[in-house]
Parts: sequence; C-alpha cells; structure tokens
Amino acid sequence: MGALMMQGAGSNVGKSMLVAGLCRAARRRGVSVAPFKPQNMSNNAAVTADGGEIGRAQALQALACGIPPLTDMNPVLLKPESDLGAQVVVQGRRLTTARARDYGALKPQLMGAVLESFARLKAGHDLVIVEGAGSPAEVNLRANDIANMGFARAAQVPVLLAGDIDRGGVIAQIVGTQAVLDPGDAAMIAGFVINKFRGDPSLFEDGYRLIEARTGWRGFGVLPWFSQAHLLPAEDALDLSRAPPRNGVKIACLMLSRIANFDDLDPLAGEPGIALAMIPPGSPIPGDAHLVIVPGTKSTRADLAFLRAQGWDIDLVAHHRRGGHVLGICGGYQMLGRAISDPEGIEGSPGVTEGLGLLDIETVMHPDKQVSQVVARHAASGLSVEGYEIHIGRSDGPDRARPFAHVNGAAEGAISPCGRVTGTYLHGLFVADAFRAAYLGAIGITASGESHQARVEAVLDALADHLEVHLDVDALLAVAR
Repeated sequence: MGALMMQGAGSNVGKSMLVAGLCRAARRRGVSVAPFKPQNMSNNAAVTADGGEIGRAQALQALACGIPPLTDMNPVLLKPESDLGAQVVVQGRRLTTARARDYGALKPQLMGAVLESFARLKAGHDLVIVEGAGSPAEVNLRANDIANMGFARAAQVPVLLAGDIDRGGVIAQIVGTQAVLDPGDAAMIAGFVINKFRGDPSLFEDGYRLIEARTGWRGFGVLPWFSQAHLLPAEDALDLSRAPPRNGVKIACLMLSRIANFDDLDPLAGEPGIALAMIPPGSPIPGDAHLVIVPGTKSTRADLAFLRAQGWDIDLVAHHRRGGHVLGICGGYQMLGRAISDPEGIEGSPGVTEGLGLLDIETVMHPDKQVSQVVARHAASGLSVEGYEIHIGRSDGPDRARPFAHVNGAAEGAISPCGRVTGTYLHGLFVADAFRAAYLGAIGITASGESHQARVEAVLDALADHLEVHLDVDALLAVAR
C-alpha cells in the first residue's frame, strides 16, 4: 500500500488520535501497519524495545498496530529543557542540546536519519501512517523542514489535512492553509478531515462543501468528538486536565513546568474509585489529598525551584505531618532528597540545590543517561513490576536501605523510616494491575481490579469503530502510495 501522512491545520487538532485510530483500523483489515513521526516535541517519552526513546504517542500508535515500539517510529525527538532550548534525541539516542535558534542549522543533517528510519519501516510493513508536527501553515518554518511538507515531498508521501472544528474557524484553518502553502506543497494534499465536532454533523454540511469547493480537496468526513479520548495517554502536558472530574479518594499530582513521562498517572486516572487532581501552578495542594505525587521532570533543579515558587514545598511538609503519603517518581524522587548536585552543569549552571528533605538521600547528576526497559520486584509485596528507566543522576543515602523494589537483585528507590514517603526511578509501574492494587491497598485505597491494558485496548477498538462510522476509512487508506 505504501504510506500516507496526517498533518494538521493547527497544533493539537487530534493528529495523534486520528493516526492511532487509522492504525487500528488498518490492522483489523489484516494490513501490516506501522506509525511514524519524523519529528516530535514532547517530554512524555517511551522507552523502546531496542533501548532508545520516542514520543509516547508513537508508542500508543505502535500498540494500535499490534507491534512493539521502535526508535525508527520517531527518529527525531525534541525534549524541552527550557523556554529556549531542547535536548535533541536522534534515532533513540541523545545527540545534543540545542537552542531553538540553533536547531534550524541541525535540520539538514537530520533529514538523512529521518528518511533512513522511514525507509526501514516502509520496507518492513505494508503501510506506514505518518503524523506531522504542528502545521504546514507555519510557512515561516518551511526551509529545511523535516516534520511536515519537507518530509512529505522528500519521501513522496500523500497528505491528509485535519482541522479542529471545536476551537472554531475550521473553514479558515483549511482554506487558509492552502492559501499560504507553496503550490508544490499544496499539491501533496489529497483531502481533509474535520475533527472534534460536537452536535449534529449535518449542520456543517454547507461549510464542508464550501471547503471542498474553495480548495478542490476531497473531504473524507466529519468526525464527532470522541468522548473516550481522555482514557488514552496524553502527549502534551496541556492535556493533563482533560479528564472529567469525579468523586473518589483524592490523589494529587503537581504540574511541574517541565513535567515528563506523565502517562505514569494514566492507570490511576482510570481507577473508578480515585479522583486524580492535577495541581496547576498557583494552586495549593488540597488538604484532603491522600497521596501526593511529585512526577518526573526534564529539569530537576529548575523544577524544584518552580515547586518552591508555588509554595508546594510548604504544602508537602504539612501534608506529610497530617499523615499523608508522598510518592516521587524519577526527578520527583530526586527532589525528595536532601540535595541535588550537578557538578558538570548537565541541566544548567553547575551547583548544588537543597532538596525537600523528605528522604534521606542525595543525588549527583552524571552525563551518562539511563534508558532501559526493566522488570523489577516490589520489595513490600514481592510482585513483579514491568517499567522503564529514563534519567540522568544517581541517588544514594540511608533511606536506600529500605528500597522500593529490586532490579536484577539490586536495590532500587528509597522509603522513609515512617513508610509514607517513597521514591523510585521506575516509570510505568502502575500499569501492572496486581502491583497497582497492592500499592494502593497498602496506603488505604481499594483498587477496582480492572486491567489497565485491557482498558486501553478497548478504547483503541472504540476509536477505530468511531472512525469507521463517520469517515470513509477505506478511501482514506487508499490514498497511500
């Protein structure tokens, strides 16, 4: 069949979800299909079967395809470390850290890696479904582009354009995109999809026909709002509060400025008896929280300063004194210690930052980055936990004598003497249903016993069904060449 590419008339129009749904729909037709995103910007990374890291959305899309995630699925991953710069990961490995202004100079040499990864996927599968980044309408970024039309033209992949009607102005989104595109780029677009419609789609019939008439592009359908979208892993931290509020035992998670790998929270959010509260900057930690999670971060020392600026350090101490539980994951684990030392300036200026002091450990940053899938054994329950590590820094101290888990016989993580403060480098730990139930039960929360993985698979099937009902999926897949 070949390949097709889903680009957006703007950011956050639902490209990742559309690709995941199309991947599942193609798989159900017996097609060997793989996802691909040339360039992604996200701190929500997944560790692949071949020991690298890619964007979480591509790992979800791989699951939709029924195949393991590989680094070729997202050959360029940008992980923001500050407002001005990001870590550049190429084919799963860190290449450098570049300021936004300097990244443009890197793009020409990155196109080779992008096309190389794409060629390997295309050779191994009947169909590759490609996701763009941002929008091709950002024509100011067209020179040396590897994420949208630059890739599409280099690889000769036909494009479908998605518009988001929920934010308004979808006619201008799509017609305006054609208006600003270079004619050669516009010629790559085979048609469009309208996404996130609320209400009766027939009410948009005139607008839909107007877009077809003005652009000459074929419309492949109007997709109503998919109400289960919040049950799939979010790629963007801006999506973290998308789940509807509900009653239950409150677990609070701090929305750090560089929050990373926040899909750790998804299995908890799916528990019907838990009310997961994402605490935005400027808001206090709720006094009725049973558990507070300090999540992973791309910049531990900078986010520790951010945490203090919100007053969350004071709230955490008060929460702990009231008998509350605290869990630090990865960078959050490092913050809970007595000090974080960065002698080589890996995350910024060299120096030492005082930690929160809730765990008796100290962390020293090292340039070697730990990226691996792991199988651990939870120390308290003896249950197996499959997860992954993706961090720099090593932590040690007296509280490590009470490990959270063991990996290949070695102690991992730390627990305070009172037993209510826990730190671990393991991401993805709550996916294991038995462990999740045991951990929650130990802190007084009853788990549902439902399978998280089965829930995600069911949502992917429901998403594919949703696309089949409202879009011309056979015609969409036929666009591939």
